[in-house]
This record gives sequence, structure tokens and C-alpha cells, in this order.
Amino acid sequence: MRPRPPINGRGIFSGTGLVITALAATVVALLVPLWSYAGRQDPASANVLSAQTVTTPYGPLSAQDRDFVTKVRLAGLWELPAGELAQRKGTTPAVRTAGQHLVDGHTSLDAHVRTVATQLGLALPNEPNEQQKQWLAALNAADGQDFDRRFAGLLRLAHGRVFSLVAQVRAGTQNSLVRDLADDANATVLDHIKVLEATGYVDFAVLAEDLAASATPVPTPPQVDPSAAVPVTPSPGETYSLPPAAASPPPATSSP
Repeated sequence: MRPRPPINGRGIFSGTGLVITALAATVVALLVPLWSYAGRQDPASANVLSAQTVTTPYGPLSAQDRDFVTKVRLAGLWELPAGELAQRKGTTPAVRTAGQHLVDGHTSLDAHVRTVATQLGLALPNEPNEQQKQWLAALNAADGQDFDRRFAGLLRLAHGRVFSLVAQVRAGTQNSLVRDLADDANATVLDHIKVLEATGYVDFAVLAEDLAASATPVPTPPQVDPSAAVPVTPSPGETYSLPPAAASPPPATSSP
């Protein structure tokens, strides 16, 4: 019988060590890619994010936030004068009441948006955009019930458009000042929608078509029976002039 070779302790441990080392190397090779890419952001995405969102003491300020602040200011620049026209030219108490609500609401909301813009260091427009100028021109040219119809139709359309934007901004903004402004705008716009509908001149079928359109010119006012008007009690107040925005408001110096 052939003798069994002697057991070499060093040989056994050396072989075992080689196996363990190989396994460890395999594990490291598998894990290194995970460690390298965990938490990493795509460079292109990071550049887009940094270009659209800026840091403020009140939280991140996105491009949508800045657009919202501008649109709130623009709304006041034409809807407040439109409300003053309704107070002077409206043929029914409900139309004049709606005008009073627009004046009161946008006077307060415009003061709020100018304060927010100053704190965030944002410049604001000082005049309505081209479409809003067209709408004001249409209201200036109209009289009697034609004015009432145009006023209710145009203003209800404009408020319907901004109402959805307010909800979107309020749901997603990370900036506390923009969030407060959206709360104020939501209450103001909803009040205006209700009093405009109370005039009885809002054609909801036409309104739905206009809201669905990507760009709407000055619409033809629908022929709504004025007997459907529902008067509401006007809120107390007086007519105010709209103060201009600073061209370049200084940045905020105090923390929230």
C-alpha cells in the first residue's frame, strides 16, 4: 500500500487564503460600481436644475415660482383698471359689484406681490402684456350691455386661466413666500370668479372652449340673458391707484 503523504498545515492554510482572497476580490469588484454611482446625479440634469432654481433664505425659488410672481403682478396691472371701468360703465348692480371686488382684491394682492418681489430680489413689469392691453381696449370701446358681456367674459376667462396656475404653484413650490402669495391669490381669484359668474353674463360652454385653447384672442361676448344676473353685496372700500413696481428691487436683508 502506497503511503499517504504527510499533511502540511501550511499548505492547507495557504490554499484557503487564496480562495478567500479571490472571493473578496470578486465581491469588491461587484460593489465598487454601486458605491461609485450611488447618489450621483447626471451632470446634464444638475446643470438644468441649477439654471432654473436658485437658493433664497425662504427656500428654493424655481422658474415656475418666478413666472407665477410675474403673472400675479400682470393680472393686477389690467384687472384693477378693468374693475374701475366696471364701476363706472356697468349697467347692473352685479357688474358694478364685480368691479368693486376686482379693485379691492387686486389692490391688496398687488401690494403683496410687490413685497414678495422685493424680498426675493425680483424685478416686476410695470404695464400689461399685449393681450391684456387688447382686452382693456375692448372694454374701453364697449358700452351698455355690450360692456357688461365683454367685462364678464374676458375677466372670467382670465381668472380661470390663472386659477389653475395658482393651484399648481401652491402644490409644488418649496418657497415659503411664494406659498403665502399663492394662498392669497387663490382666495382673491376664487372671490372674483364667483362675483363675475354672479353677473349672469358668463357662458360656460364658450368659456370651456376658450380655456382649452392654447392662445385666445379677444373673444366675441356671448348673448346671455341679463335677467339671470344675481346681485351680491359689494365689499366696503374705495378706488385706489396702482403704484408702480420698482425696476430693480433691493434684495432682502432680514431672514424670515
